[in-house]
Amino acid sequence: MTETTRGPEGELTLRTLAMPADTNVSGDIFGGWVLSQMDIAAGIVAGEKAQGRVATIAVDAMKFIRPVKVGDVLCVYCHIARVGRSSMAIDVEAWVRRERIGGREKVTEAIFTFVAIDAEGKPREVP
Repeated sequence: MTETTRGPEGELTLRTLAMPADTNVSGDIFGGWVLSQMDIAAGIVAGEKAQGRVATIAVDAMKFIRPVKVGDVLCVYCHIARVGRSSMAIDVEAWVRRERIGGREKVTEAIFTFVAIDAEGKPREVP
């Protein structure tokens, strides 16, 4: 089964519209913009699980599959893959709806690792 037919895994955490200001020199959406949206979404999930402040400490297995175009709706899906004493790994998939209404396509995926931190920025236990 292809990614398009199997559908996204995890919960829809963030949806946003790709705009012209987010393009690279080739006219596609800049990969860094996509990465930042994924980090925001994963941070929401990690913060909920940690019941407080978290910090991104690693991004692993980042794989860009297809470009994102202006007018696409970027949909970011997340699920918690692993929880340790103070850290957690969040599997993140980014999909698009082409031109806001078109077919759904997976565009990238990665594993984001977060650590729960206290007010001083020191690691703390995940509840």
